[in-house]
Amino acid sequence: MSQDIEKIRSKFPILDSKIGNRPLVYLDNTATSQTPDSVVSSITHLYEHTKANVHRGVHTLSQEATDLQEATRRQVRDYLNAASEEEIIFTRGTTEAINLVAASYGGAFFRDGDEVILTVMEHHANIVPWQLLQSRHDIRLRIVDIDDSGRLDMDQYRSLFNDHTAFASFCHVSNVLGTVNPVKEMVEIAHSHGVPVLIDGAQASPHINIDVRDIGADFYAFSSHKMYGPTGVGILYGRKELLERMPPYQGGGEMIKHVSFERTTFADLPFKFEAGTPDFIDIAAFAKALEFIRETGIDFIHRHETELLQVCTSEMMKIPGMRIFGTAPDKSAVISFLVGDIHPYDLGLLLDKMGVAVRTGHHCAQPLMERLGIPGTIRASFAVYNTLEEVELFISALKRVLQMF
Repeated sequence: MSQDIEKIRSKFPILDSKIGNRPLVYLDNTATSQTPDSVVSSITHLYEHTKANVHRGVHTLSQEATDLQEATRRQVRDYLNAASEEEIIFTRGTTEAINLVAASYGGAFFRDGDEVILTVMEHHANIVPWQLLQSRHDIRLRIVDIDDSGRLDMDQYRSLFNDHTAFASFCHVSNVLGTVNPVKEMVEIAHSHGVPVLIDGAQASPHINIDVRDIGADFYAFSSHKMYGPTGVGILYGRKELLERMPPYQGGGEMIKHVSFERTTFADLPFKFEAGTPDFIDIAAFAKALEFIRETGIDFIHRHETELLQVCTSEMMKIPGMRIFGTAPDKSAVISFLVGDIHPYDLGLLLDKMGVAVRTGHHCAQPLMERLGIPGTIRASFAVYNTLEEVELFISALKRVLQMF
């Protein structure tokens, strides 16, 4: 284990945990990453010293809490290279961010007969909100397929655009396949037809550099809890000119200028999309997670995770009956697999007894599972604190478990 990774691991006390009498090997990072002590300490400090509702308060604690929340907004702006903090909306997660766009933009601007382009690899959070919109508008979902390696069929993607196309929404990185989609090219194609784009960045934001202006994204959504931060905090980036045109997603306090029983006027960006009391404690603590990523270096994170992916994949493919789903070049550090006809749940349960935490099931991507012709997979996924020694422990545990079948 390199000195750098030892130092990084020391910031995550949970990694010293035991499962039974075995060391924890945490390989469920695609679902949620672990949290460094700086974030946990920040949450404790904020609850003990700076808990007061944000905005409009004249007293000192309220001003301090407001300043911390808005400082995080500026950090997110910088992380994404957004043009303004007005383009950064706090939500409860990627799911709510996508629902906001579908309900607000789609509800206001879609018309019967419009079409929305998705891909077969989407998480349910980027499928169901558009289906809910179908209850209000007679819209059609057009789906881009993949090849056997898990890469999108870009020729099909291009062919789906027509006079009825109103929107395109797709993931930056697949949570099952690890495929990194050519989002900049996909946005350029959509924009050439005058079609706005939302990118689900939940699986990209902790692993690779994100520049929303270079990509050309109209909307970009992601979550704190996959980025070493607290749960319950999400981010929606939206281009200012689009957000200004969109109606509020929810009504309540904080998102208004003036309310009477006759008429309500709404606050300026970004607050018109942030109804009610936000999770200002965890939003402020998210800044510490962003600091951790910045100090560690996103390029270092990507290189280290790629090394783990390559070594682990190579060793896994030596196992008889191994099938890995998602083999696109330059994929993210996710391995979804099956071995023979062993059920994913059974294998995952036994791996847990060996101290190895993996995810099993359809991973909220049932249409993709149907496309692959399988009920689900076992998924191992890496973060910067994982090690080559843990890869060895995982492979050893996997081989031992397979002997039981």
